[in-house]
Amino acid sequence: MSIDSIRAAEIYAEIARAASDAPRAEQTPDVARPDFGALVQDAISGAEQSLKAGETAAAQVAAGQASLVDVVTAVSAAEVTLETAIAVRNRVIEAYQDILRMPI
Repeated sequence: MSIDSIRAAEIYAEIARAASDAPRAEQTPDVARPDFGALVQDAISGAEQSLKAGETAAAQVAAGQASLVDVVTAVSAAEVTLETAIAVRNRVIEAYQDILRMPI
């Protein structure tokens, strides 16, 4: 699982579906809601798996066990995943800094 546009759209659709299917919070306070922490943790573990797949593919081509096309694909996916994770991190830092600059 990597953090790409298709996976992001799937997660967004899943959250939207869960939000539309769940009753209002005022009516039933015990409703299970999508956990943001779990979504972030899943995205991080997916990014880690993608990076490991790229490393594994690079090691396999060095040993002569994989085709170059597969390695380029895996490394490109890992690169996109890493760039996405860095972009998300930068946006979180920017948001935190904006909150710190807010007047009380």
